[in-house]
Amino acid sequence: MTLLSQLSGTLVNVATVLLGTLIGLTIGGRLPQRTQRTLLQTLSLVVLFIGLDMAGSVNRVSGGAVPGVILTLLSLAAGAVIGEALGIEDRLERLGERLRERFRGGSRFTEGFVAASLLFCVGPMTVIGGLQNGLTGDTATYVLKSVLDGIAALALAGVYGIGVGFSALTVLLVQGGLSVAAGAFASGLLGGADPGVLKTNPYILLVTGAGGMMIVGISWNLMLAGLGFDDRRVRVGSLLPALLIAPLALWAALRVQG
Repeated sequence: MTLLSQLSGTLVNVATVLLGTLIGLTIGGRLPQRTQRTLLQTLSLVVLFIGLDMAGSVNRVSGGAVPGVILTLLSLAAGAVIGEALGIEDRLERLGERLRERFRGGSRFTEGFVAASLLFCVGPMTVIGGLQNGLTGDTATYVLKSVLDGIAALALAGVYGIGVGFSALTVLLVQGGLSVAAGAFASGLLGGADPGVLKTNPYILLVTGAGGMMIVGISWNLMLAGLGFDDRRVRVGSLLPALLIAPLALWAALRVQG
Protein backbone atom coordinates (compact mmCIF):
# COMPACT_ATOMS: atom_id res chain seq x y z
CA MET A 1 0.00 0.00 0.00
CA THR A 2 1.34 3.42 -0.95
CA LEU A 3 1.92 6.24 1.52
CA LEU A 4 -0.72 8.31 -0.27
CA SER A 5 -3.30 5.55 0.24
CA GLN A 6 -2.52 5.40 3.95
CA LEU A 7 -2.86 9.18 4.28
CA SER A 8 -5.86 9.66 1.98
CA GLY A 9 -8.46 9.90 4.76
CA THR A 10 -6.28 12.27 6.78
CA LEU A 11 -5.82 14.57 3.79
CA VAL A 12 -9.60 14.72 3.30
CA ASN A 13 -9.98 15.61 6.99
CA VAL A 14 -7.36 18.36 6.73
CA ALA A 15 -9.16 19.80 3.71
CA THR A 16 -12.56 19.92 5.45
CA VAL A 17 -11.08 21.61 8.53
CA LEU A 18 -9.52 24.27 6.32
CA LEU A 19 -12.73 24.70 4.31
CA GLY A 20 -14.87 24.90 7.45
CA THR A 21 -12.49 27.48 8.91
CA LEU A 22 -12.62 29.57 5.73
CA ILE A 23 -16.42 29.57 5.70
CA GLY A 24 -16.53 30.32 9.43
CA LEU A 25 -14.18 33.28 9.02
CA THR A 26 -16.26 34.61 6.13
CA ILE A 27 -19.62 34.26 7.85
CA GLY A 28 -18.66 34.55 11.51
CA GLY A 29 -17.23 38.04 11.24
CA ARG A 30 -20.58 39.33 10.04
CA LEU A 31 -22.55 37.92 12.94
CA PRO A 32 -23.26 39.85 16.17
CA GLN A 33 -21.15 38.80 19.14
CA ARG A 34 -24.23 37.52 20.96
CA THR A 35 -25.06 35.25 18.02
CA GLN A 36 -21.46 33.96 17.92
CA ARG A 37 -21.63 33.05 21.59
CA THR A 38 -24.94 31.29 21.14
CA LEU A 39 -23.47 29.24 18.28
CA LEU A 40 -20.52 28.30 20.47
CA GLN A 41 -22.87 27.22 23.26
CA THR A 42 -24.86 25.17 20.75
CA LEU A 43 -21.68 23.44 19.59
CA SER A 44 -20.73 22.75 23.21
CA LEU A 45 -24.05 20.95 23.78
CA VAL A 46 -23.51 18.73 20.75
CA VAL A 47 -19.94 18.02 21.84
CA LEU A 48 -21.25 17.17 25.33
CA PHE A 49 -23.63 14.61 23.84
CA ILE A 50 -20.82 13.04 21.80
CA GLY A 51 -18.55 12.94 24.85
CA LEU A 52 -21.15 11.34 27.12
CA ASP A 53 -22.00 8.77 24.45
CA MET A 54 -18.32 7.87 24.13
CA ALA A 55 -17.78 7.83 27.89
CA GLY A 56 -20.50 5.19 28.22
CA SER A 57 -18.13 2.73 26.54
CA VAL A 58 -16.40 2.14 29.88
CA ASN A 59 -19.49 0.27 31.07
CA ARG A 60 -18.77 -2.40 28.45
CA VAL A 61 -15.25 -3.12 29.71
CA SER A 62 -13.80 -4.67 32.84
CA GLY A 63 -10.35 -5.77 33.87
CA GLY A 64 -11.52 -8.92 35.57
CA ALA A 65 -12.99 -7.73 38.87
CA VAL A 66 -12.01 -4.11 38.20
CA PRO A 67 -14.82 -2.11 36.53
CA GLY A 68 -14.00 -0.12 33.44
CA VAL A 69 -14.91 3.16 35.12
CA ILE A 70 -12.25 2.54 37.80
CA LEU A 71 -9.64 1.78 35.15
CA THR A 72 -10.63 4.97 33.37
CA LEU A 73 -10.42 7.01 36.57
CA LEU A 74 -6.96 5.65 37.32
CA SER A 75 -5.85 6.29 33.74
CA LEU A 76 -7.11 9.88 33.76
CA ALA A 77 -5.55 10.55 37.18
CA ALA A 78 -2.19 9.12 36.11
CA GLY A 79 -2.47 10.93 32.79
CA ALA A 80 -3.11 14.22 34.57
CA VAL A 81 -0.01 13.80 36.76
CA ILE A 82 2.19 12.88 33.80
CA GLY A 83 0.64 15.50 31.54
CA GLU A 84 1.21 18.28 34.05
CA ALA A 85 4.75 17.10 34.71
CA LEU A 86 5.46 17.19 30.97
CA GLY A 87 3.60 20.49 30.57
CA ILE A 88 1.57 19.22 27.61
CA GLU A 89 -1.16 21.85 27.87
CA ASP A 90 1.41 24.63 28.24
CA ARG A 91 3.39 23.30 25.29
CA LEU A 92 0.27 23.33 23.14
CA GLU A 93 -0.42 26.89 24.18
CA ARG A 94 3.17 27.95 23.46
CA LEU A 95 2.95 26.34 20.03
CA GLY A 96 -0.27 28.25 19.42
CA GLU A 97 1.39 31.48 20.53
CA ARG A 98 4.35 30.93 18.20
CA LEU A 99 1.98 30.32 15.29
CA ARG A 100 -0.04 33.39 16.25
CA GLU A 101 3.06 35.59 16.28
CA ARG A 102 4.38 34.07 13.07
CA PHE A 103 1.14 34.57 11.15
CA ARG A 104 -0.08 37.64 13.05
CA GLY A 105 -3.24 36.00 14.34
CA GLY A 106 -5.86 37.61 16.55
CA SER A 107 -6.08 37.64 20.33
CA ARG A 108 -8.00 34.32 20.48
CA PHE A 109 -5.73 32.48 18.03
CA THR A 110 -4.17 30.22 20.66
CA GLU A 111 -7.50 29.32 22.27
CA GLY A 112 -8.91 28.33 18.90
CA PHE A 113 -5.85 26.30 17.95
CA VAL A 114 -5.77 24.33 21.22
CA ALA A 115 -9.55 23.78 21.45
CA ALA A 116 -9.84 22.63 17.83
CA SER A 117 -6.72 20.44 17.97
CA LEU A 118 -8.02 18.58 21.01
CA LEU A 119 -11.57 18.29 19.69
CA PHE A 120 -10.48 16.93 16.32
CA CYS A 121 -7.87 14.47 17.59
CA VAL A 122 -9.34 13.03 20.81
CA GLY A 123 -11.87 10.31 20.09
CA PRO A 124 -12.44 6.80 18.76
CA MET A 125 -12.87 7.88 15.15
CA THR A 126 -9.28 9.15 15.17
CA VAL A 127 -7.97 5.77 16.33
CA ILE A 128 -10.32 3.50 14.38
CA GLY A 129 -10.06 5.58 11.22
CA GLY A 130 -6.27 5.56 11.44
CA LEU A 131 -6.16 1.78 11.77
CA GLN A 132 -8.60 1.24 8.90
CA ASN A 133 -6.91 3.72 6.59
CA GLY A 134 -3.40 2.55 7.43
CA LEU A 135 -4.07 -1.17 7.16
CA THR A 136 -6.52 -1.41 4.27
CA GLY A 137 -6.79 2.04 2.70
CA ASP A 138 -10.43 2.29 3.82
CA THR A 139 -11.29 5.97 4.36
CA ALA A 140 -14.96 5.58 5.39
CA THR A 141 -14.47 6.50 9.06
CA TYR A 142 -12.22 9.46 8.30
CA VAL A 143 -14.61 10.78 5.64
CA LEU A 144 -17.46 10.78 8.18
CA LYS A 145 -15.18 12.40 10.75
CA SER A 146 -14.17 14.97 8.15
CA VAL A 147 -17.76 16.11 7.73
CA LEU A 148 -18.24 16.48 11.49
CA ASP A 149 -14.91 18.30 11.90
CA GLY A 150 -15.68 20.63 9.02
CA ILE A 151 -18.94 21.71 10.64
CA ALA A 152 -17.24 22.14 14.01
CA ALA A 153 -14.43 24.17 12.40
CA LEU A 154 -17.03 26.48 10.86
CA ALA A 155 -18.63 27.15 14.23
CA LEU A 156 -15.33 27.53 16.09
CA ALA A 157 -13.71 29.79 13.49
CA GLY A 158 -16.58 32.25 13.77
CA VAL A 159 -15.62 32.80 17.42
CA TYR A 160 -11.89 32.02 17.71
CA GLY A 161 -10.70 33.02 14.27
CA ILE A 162 -7.97 31.61 12.06
CA GLY A 163 -6.26 29.68 14.87
CA VAL A 164 -8.86 26.94 14.27
CA GLY A 165 -7.53 26.43 10.76
CA PHE A 166 -4.02 25.77 12.04
CA SER A 167 -5.38 22.76 13.94
CA ALA A 168 -5.26 21.09 10.52
CA LEU A 169 -1.51 20.69 11.21
CA THR A 170 -2.33 18.72 14.36
CA VAL A 171 -4.80 16.57 12.45
CA LEU A 172 -2.19 15.87 9.79
CA LEU A 173 0.47 14.89 12.33
CA VAL A 174 -1.74 12.83 14.66
CA GLN A 175 -3.99 11.05 12.18
CA GLY A 176 -1.29 10.71 9.56
CA GLY A 177 1.07 9.28 12.15
CA LEU A 178 -1.54 6.78 13.31
CA SER A 179 -2.31 5.65 9.79
CA VAL A 180 1.33 5.15 8.85
CA ALA A 181 2.15 3.38 12.13
CA ALA A 182 -0.91 1.12 11.91
CA GLY A 183 0.54 -1.14 9.28
CA ALA A 184 3.59 -1.81 11.45
CA PHE A 185 1.99 -3.20 14.60
CA ALA A 186 -1.80 -2.72 14.91
CA SER A 187 -2.95 -5.75 12.96
CA GLY A 188 -1.44 -8.25 15.39
CA LEU A 189 -2.54 -6.26 18.45
CA LEU A 190 -6.16 -5.63 17.53
CA GLY A 191 -7.04 -8.60 15.33
CA GLY A 192 -7.29 -6.85 11.98
CA ALA A 193 -8.90 -3.69 10.67
CA ASP A 194 -12.50 -4.84 10.43
CA PRO A 195 -14.66 -2.01 11.87
CA GLY A 196 -16.81 -4.46 13.82
CA VAL A 197 -13.76 -5.99 15.48
CA LEU A 198 -12.22 -2.64 16.31
CA LYS A 199 -15.38 -1.16 17.78
CA THR A 200 -15.86 -4.06 20.20
CA ASN A 201 -12.22 -4.50 21.16
CA PRO A 202 -11.97 -3.87 24.95
CA TYR A 203 -8.80 -1.80 24.58
CA ILE A 204 -10.47 0.45 22.01
CA LEU A 205 -13.57 0.70 24.19
CA LEU A 206 -11.52 1.84 27.18
CA VAL A 207 -9.63 4.41 25.11
CA THR A 208 -12.99 5.55 23.72
CA GLY A 209 -14.38 6.00 27.24
CA ALA A 210 -11.35 7.95 28.44
CA GLY A 211 -11.46 10.08 25.30
CA GLY A 212 -15.17 10.66 25.83
CA MET A 213 -14.59 12.05 29.30
CA MET A 214 -11.94 14.35 27.89
CA ILE A 215 -14.39 15.52 25.22
CA VAL A 216 -16.86 16.32 28.01
CA GLY A 217 -14.09 18.55 29.36
CA ILE A 218 -13.77 20.20 25.94
CA SER A 219 -17.52 20.79 25.95
CA TRP A 220 -17.23 22.46 29.35
CA ASN A 221 -14.48 24.71 28.02
CA LEU A 222 -16.54 25.67 24.98
CA MET A 223 -19.52 26.50 27.17
CA LEU A 224 -17.35 28.65 29.45
CA ALA A 225 -15.96 30.44 26.39
CA GLY A 226 -19.50 31.12 25.26
CA LEU A 227 -20.26 32.60 28.68
CA GLY A 228 -17.00 34.57 28.84
CA PHE A 229 -15.33 32.52 31.61
CA ASP A 230 -12.27 31.11 29.80
CA ASP A 231 -10.14 31.24 32.95
CA ARG A 232 -12.06 28.33 34.53
CA ARG A 233 -11.47 25.77 31.81
CA VAL A 234 -10.41 22.14 32.20
CA ARG A 235 -6.78 21.53 31.18
CA VAL A 236 -7.74 18.77 28.76
CA GLY A 237 -4.34 18.75 27.06
CA SER A 238 -2.73 17.54 30.28
CA LEU A 239 -5.00 14.48 30.24
CA LEU A 240 -3.77 13.22 26.87
CA PRO A 241 -1.36 10.61 28.34
CA ALA A 242 -4.45 8.81 29.66
CA LEU A 243 -5.16 7.61 26.11
CA LEU A 244 -1.93 5.61 26.26
CA ILE A 245 -2.24 4.60 29.90
CA ALA A 246 -5.81 3.22 29.60
CA PRO A 247 -4.99 0.14 27.47
CA LEU A 248 -1.90 -0.53 29.61
CA ALA A 249 -4.06 -0.38 32.75
CA LEU A 250 -6.51 -2.89 31.24
CA TRP A 251 -3.67 -5.20 30.19
CA ALA A 252 -2.15 -5.04 33.66
CA ALA A 253 -5.48 -5.70 35.40
CA LEU A 254 -6.17 -8.74 33.20
CA ARG A 255 -2.64 -10.05 33.65
CA VAL A 256 -2.69 -9.72 37.46
CA GLN A 257 -6.04 -11.52 37.76
CA GLY A 258 -5.42 -13.99 34.97
